Amino acid sequence: MDRLRIAVIGCGRVAQHYRKILDSGVVSGWSIVGFADVLPERARDFAQHFGARAFTDHERMLAETSPDLVLVLTPSGRHYEHTRAALERGLHVLVEKPITMRPGEARQLAALAQARRVMYGVAFQNRLNPAIRCLRHAMTLGRFGRLVTATIRLRWCRLQPYYEDGWHGTWLQDGGVINQQAVHHVDALNWLVGPVEGVCAAATNRLNKLEAEDTMVGVLRFKNGAVGTIEATTAARPQDHEASLSIVGEKGLAVIGGIALNRIETWTFVDAQPEDADAPRLHSQDVPNGYGLSHGPLLQEIISALRAGSRSPPVTAADAIGTTELVHALYRSHELGGWVSLADRPESAFLGRQGKSAQ
Repeated sequence: MDRLRIAVIGCGRVAQHYRKILDSGVVSGWSIVGFADVLPERARDFAQHFGARAFTDHERMLAETSPDLVLVLTPSGRHYEHTRAALERGLHVLVEKPITMRPGEARQLAALAQARRVMYGVAFQNRLNPAIRCLRHAMTLGRFGRLVTATIRLRWCRLQPYYEDGWHGTWLQDGGVINQQAVHHVDALNWLVGPVEGVCAAATNRLNKLEAEDTMVGVLRFKNGAVGTIEATTAARPQDHEASLSIVGEKGLAVIGGIALNRIETWTFVDAQPEDADAPRLHSQDVPNGYGLSHGPLLQEIISALRAGSRSPPVTAADAIGTTELVHALYRSHELGGWVSLADRPESAFLGRQGKSAQ
């Protein structure tokens, strides 16, 4: 395969981040053939920049440009519709998080991708962060021993105008902090320490006005016997402060911090190895914002895999479905006011539905 032909659905906030990545030159082997957005001026801007065609109808774009890979970068509540349109045409897909708003939708699409024999990947790019990869490697080697606790903490700032674009913070199109911002960190926690057996959560709006929540805390029981906590808010002021993940085990303790899980802040083990002293320096990154720097490696792995004839993305639909199930369990726990079991596949009565505030 020559350069991979890419079509993009959605030219909003996250598409601007992809634009910077592609402009930086860190990703090779691609050519963008089309951009689709409901706002024609946004599609035209991207198309002119990349020498591609602009569309307001994504179905027409997919039919006329014959892409190999479709990037779905639209509001969360449109992921199901736009991913399905691409998969039904037998096209590979990379969709931004969350995979869909409801687990059942994602299961349908995963089955469709399998039937069409195409790649269905999800942008949980933090799994590719050097600090997270270093942590994953240490856990694979069993360096922490018996796990005790695991924690994620997100202290980011979103001001009220962010929630007044017609979709952010709504139950139908987005959800709150746990499904929009902290979903990356929930995914990392579930991937590293999960599966989760049960959760108990509470959510509220403290500073922002939105249908869903700007703040959630939760307690988790993992199947391996460890317990964990979640603290997530977009009501930190005056800017993003922290996105961290910590693991405590009988043989070691690690804290991955920064504003995007980008720095090893603590790395200590009972059985210290010579390489431990250099781990924070070698596996930490300076990042400009909460997106981090790993969309580039994610895109490159997908492009390289497809050009080599592989349909295996770095983060699969099955991976992402588990994260969406955990998010729904957290919401359902808050709605019911107590513990819920993941084995029961609990689903929120609000997330992905047209509804009033559950706060």
